Amino acid sequence: MAYEEASGTLEAEDVTPRPSFQVLRRLGRKRLAVVGLVVIVIIYLAGIFAPLVAPYGFADTDFTNTFAGPSLEHPLGTDRLGRDLLSRVMWSAQTTVIISAAAILTGGLALGVTLGLLAGYAGGRVDNLIMRVADTFFGLPEILMLLLITATVRPRVEDFFDKFDGWPVLGGLNEAGLPDYFLIFGVLSLFGWVGMARIVRSQVLSLRETDYVMAAQAAGARTPRVLFHHLLPNVSNIVIVAITFSLGAIAGTEIALTWLGIGIQPPHPSFGVMIFDASGLTTIRAHPNLMLVPAVAVAALLFSFNLLGDALNDVTNPHRR
Repeated sequence: MAYEEASGTLEAEDVTPRPSFQVLRRLGRKRLAVVGLVVIVIIYLAGIFAPLVAPYGFADTDFTNTFAGPSLEHPLGTDRLGRDLLSRVMWSAQTTVIISAAAILTGGLALGVTLGLLAGYAGGRVDNLIMRVADTFFGLPEILMLLLITATVRPRVEDFFDKFDGWPVLGGLNEAGLPDYFLIFGVLSLFGWVGMARIVRSQVLSLRETDYVMAAQAAGARTPRVLFHHLLPNVSNIVIVAITFSLGAIAGTEIALTWLGIGIQPPHPSFGVMIFDASGLTTIRAHPNLMLVPAVAVAALLFSFNLLGDALNDVTNPHRR
């Protein structure tokens, strides 16, 4: 009994993470980070609530009002089909939110964190196997693999979702663009877990010999409990920082893939689609706002993620305070 109480005390002292309000207070002192966080929140909220707050639908056209300049009716103007640019930006932000959140949850957290914890804690053959698989994925040409996967898998995915046509709730999934979302976040998850797994593994290698982990092992704690109850809280800070950088990277990759024509397909909204439609030299000269509007939104989002990630790294890393 005395040993259990002692180990419980040791566990509480070592496992309990630093209070979150202290991290938030230190983060609040960094003005650029706060500005970046505000920009991210605004863009993400605009995307999440686009069906409610967007003035128009993403495909609503008005052929009598094409290439219109800013006005009260269209604050950012319209494109070549008379679609409201402000509404298109909001709906494009929704695409970025969906892809980023799905890729982080499945790839970064479910795969990356779990495999990183297991590799660092188990060591030996398990560590070697996981890291060799990670090296394989890291060594593959990502863009080429994305092209191959999209070209070969997309028809099968569309055929799969076609089976639900006519269902009361699941009907019309292809028309809603779900195959595009599924393919993009699936492929990004498939290749995006490697970096997170390496970061987590490197931290766990230095933590698995600590007193509280050895005490938990001696008390008979099973591997899942050691991984998620003892080790995970102690790598949560670096995981949060990695997620912040990953969100920006995923958003940028999704936009680049869509601009290359292998991402979200029209008429479904995306920053990549908007930039691609406005990328003609004649269009840029005649109507620069068609390029500037999505480009400024993308640049602000990616720059804000970098600012926030750097600030989080500073406030959670004791060596950089």
